[in-house]
Amino acid sequence: MYLLDTNHCSRIIFGETNIIRRLQEHIGLGVATSVIVQGELLYMVQKSSQQEANLRFVRTFLQTIDLYPINGGVADVYGSLKGEIVKHFGPKDKAKRRKFTVQDLGFSDNDLWIASTALHYNLTVISADSDF
Repeated sequence: MYLLDTNHCSRIIFGETNIIRRLQEHIGLGVATSVIVQGELLYMVQKSSQQEANLRFVRTFLQTIDLYPINGGVADVYGSLKGEIVKHFGPKDKAKRRKFTVQDLGFSDNDLWIASTALHYNLTVISADSDF
């Protein structure tokens, strides 16, 4: 099963045929996204100059794809994953570590939630982001 990141969902919504064709080749394996991606897509709508039309496109897309929720299991993975990232890549000095964030490494919290969802449900993330 594949879990689409925001960039792939956006490209599908706006008809990027190359992405759509490649996904159709793997549709039998299952394609879904996360409620985190839903939130990011709706935020993109709010920033757009054509909010009404873009909201229709996003809502139509979201009705055609399964959405994985955030639940206690995903939250457990998120906490562990974020902690391990800080432990391995953050400052070794505890005082500096308190001020350190995963954003300092180029990760957004939303990316970690999406990755945690994929890990919890044993999904493969499809993304154009270098974060994954």
